[in-house]
Amino acid sequence: MLERVPLLEKELDHYSAVVGDDVIAAIREAAESLRGARVLHVSATAYGGGVAELLATHVPLLRSVGIESEWQVLHGSDEFFAITKQVHNALQGADIEWTPAMQRTYLERILDNALLLEDGWDFVVVHDPQPAALLHFLRDNPGFSSGRTRWIWRCHIDLTVANPTVWEFFRPFVELHDASVWTMAEFVPASLKMNHVEHLPPCIDPLSVKNLDLALPFCIELTRQYGIDTKRPIICQISRYDPWKDPVGVIDAFRLVREQVPDAQLILAGSMATDDPEGFRVWEETEAARAGDKDIHLLSNLHQVGSVQINAFQRIATVMVQKSLREGFGLTVSEALWKGRPVVGGRAGGIKLQIRDGQSGFLVDSVEDCARRIIDLLADPVGAEAMGSEGREHVRSQFLSTRELLDWLELLGSLR
Repeated sequence: MLERVPLLEKELDHYSAVVGDDVIAAIREAAESLRGARVLHVSATAYGGGVAELLATHVPLLRSVGIESEWQVLHGSDEFFAITKQVHNALQGADIEWTPAMQRTYLERILDNALLLEDGWDFVVVHDPQPAALLHFLRDNPGFSSGRTRWIWRCHIDLTVANPTVWEFFRPFVELHDASVWTMAEFVPASLKMNHVEHLPPCIDPLSVKNLDLALPFCIELTRQYGIDTKRPIICQISRYDPWKDPVGVIDAFRLVREQVPDAQLILAGSMATDDPEGFRVWEETEAARAGDKDIHLLSNLHQVGSVQINAFQRIATVMVQKSLREGFGLTVSEALWKGRPVVGGRAGGIKLQIRDGQSGFLVDSVEDCARRIIDLLADPVGAEAMGSEGREHVRSQFLSTRELLDWLELLGSLR
């Protein structure tokens, strides 16, 4: 079988204090007709990146409402993940050479995984391009036929300028599914021929370790342990080390900020995902751009930076940044807004859903715009605080995991 991801238990009723009893009641009502259904989620990795964070909450919440749900991950290899990382970049617009050898390696590895997949599921949800071809190898298997199992492809990335050669390779595999789910309508390629297409943005878990309330003295002490002066302005971006997150552009913007705010500091922190071999190259590029500047702090899980540390950095930051060039959603934006911090974000993908420009932060299109808006927020702490409060309430109504759970229950119910 595929590798099963062990998960902590979560109880839906614990969320009532955050979202209210009416929301909990609506979820339980939507789940009633699905009690006992078996739902499998398949992704590339159990660690690093937004998909893993989403499933770590979503699957336990499905279980808490009476649905038998599992999360399993592919058996990959360095070569396979190097190829799928290039696919990921190509589907977001990068120009790559998509060779027959790459296609063959991808399909051979997916066939190996398909042979390991146990049947008997009512729903199988496959996440992003890595496992997209599983159904191609299982559609004639009686245990996975369309009449027995409903298949859903969940695309977490922005395909508005997808490399056409790579997309046309994957499109037939996607179209075999009974439904597809996208973060935004604009992400869906016009060439996709599917009857059931849903637009369901992801959400954050307000009760996860990364988002639980932390006392300010604890955040200060934890941040100091990384050599950061909590009495000076702190600008922070939390992201994987990925070229689309533009960490070098954040450093360029920070240097412009420091021309007017000389005592400012920058934190760039994020995890290294197991399916992202490119991350170490981007780390090296970012380290080179840092050029030994002691006020630019590069941190990752390799420095024992985990969910608690990220939570503290987001709470202690004066301004949060998410200067993405391409973005599926960007969970870190909602995370920061939930903590009452204003966010300066790239005008990309799902960031546009989360930041209401001029109300909960600013959307920017360049290094210069990014620097200017950071300076504006640093110069107006009262206005920045008001923006953060506005952002928290927007997240409460739109981007908490209970809303995502209800959306998925309604989708599964419509496919039965």
